[in-house]
Amino acid sequence: MSGGFASLSLDAGFLETLDQLGFVTPTPVQSQALPVALEGRDLVVRASTGSGKTAVFALSLLGRLNRKFFGVQALVLCPTRELADQVSVEIRRLGRSIDHLKVVTLCGGVPLRGQSASLAHGAHVIVGTPGRIRDHLTRGTLTLDGLRTLVLDEADRMLDMGFVDDMIAVAKLCPRDRQTLLFSATYPPGIEKIAGPFLKDPLTVEVSAAGSVPKIVQKFYEVTADNRLEVLASALVHFRPETTLVFVNTKAQGRDVVSFLQGKGLSVLELSGDLEQRDRDEVMALFTGRCLSVIVATDVASRGLDIPVLDAVINYDISPDPEIHVHRIGRTGRAGEGGLALSLASDREKTLVRRIQEFTGLETVPWEPISALSPSTEGFPVPPRAMVKLFDGKKDKIRPGDVLGALTAAAGLNRDQVGVIKVTEWGTWVAVDRNIADKVVGVLATVPIKGKLRKAFRVGH
Repeated sequence: MSGGFASLSLDAGFLETLDQLGFVTPTPVQSQALPVALEGRDLVVRASTGSGKTAVFALSLLGRLNRKFFGVQALVLCPTRELADQVSVEIRRLGRSIDHLKVVTLCGGVPLRGQSASLAHGAHVIVGTPGRIRDHLTRGTLTLDGLRTLVLDEADRMLDMGFVDDMIAVAKLCPRDRQTLLFSATYPPGIEKIAGPFLKDPLTVEVSAAGSVPKIVQKFYEVTADNRLEVLASALVHFRPETTLVFVNTKAQGRDVVSFLQGKGLSVLELSGDLEQRDRDEVMALFTGRCLSVIVATDVASRGLDIPVLDAVINYDISPDPEIHVHRIGRTGRAGEGGLALSLASDREKTLVRRIQEFTGLETVPWEPISALSPSTEGFPVPPRAMVKLFDGKKDKIRPGDVLGALTAAAGLNRDQVGVIKVTEWGTWVAVDRNIADKVVGVLATVPIKGKLRKAFRVGH
């Protein structure tokens, strides 16, 4: 390999691996950030998903490993279980020239006991979500005395998802003499809480991608206690988003909103902090599979929520904290897509709206007349897909490709008729066109998957 990666101070084993994996020319973010990271400097990198940032911190942390020391030397914090799994796979791929490299993934939603047993046998690199990492540190099943590299991946999403306290707590337990690498697509004010105290004289690398800037349209509506629910329903009918996250300040409000919207005929569920992980997984499978139109949640219940594509956010009431408002609406308009953020505010809440205006630098608050909204009696859009569930999941070695193969080969379905396939510890959810859901249930009940018949049934709306 000549030029490109070969010009960097990388171990010969890494260069050979890069060549084998087809890494020929560094991406812009790799060209700018990797040389600095390999020097051991702290970094703040602003780059979007797909820019090649994972290779930057993976090669950096792998290059700093003391191969004679079998202890935790690198920690990568990620916003979601899915991203943590992807990062772990990439680190193992790029580090395959290192004998006996052990990368452990620690995320919520699975029992602590198995993770603790794995940690008891040692590890070089830990990848996980902030809450679960903090749990292990508190319990003493994870120690970071030998840590050399801390990576905060997609820091803006971790802030949006309510992980800021966990991130700070984990960072405080890391050795001061370490390298810290922070990656973020955007740079909201809350990141300063982390970057300021925990990064030492960081170099900032910014790589912009065309169309990567979120395009969030904000609209505010003045409401009263008597018409707030009706205005919410009218907004959903008027804008007709396929997926909407409605934020409420209390659980009681959440129950009222769900009851009202369900009474109107909308497919809506509450995401409560009281839900068991398997029930939470089912709600999220329905929502991300576009089998459910609306989720209603408090800020606490939405913590750790992973929604790759979200059409709209509605603030049923205004958060007293303007930073929380920014985090709420930041969940839409991701990956360069357009987003819609609607906020309902009473006369008493106008003081809170002014705080948001000052905090975000809005020149004027975009108030809209309620009369411009369609009547709620016009009806809600029907979710485009229905959900079918298999009892079997990860513990049964089911993979999405196994299910898709059964449906396309045995049932003759087109790939476009099958949406999200989510495999969890508790089962497998398959989103399909609504008009073929019953057919899919029949197929999955009669066609073996990996040599075995599986029980299937339709769930949700």
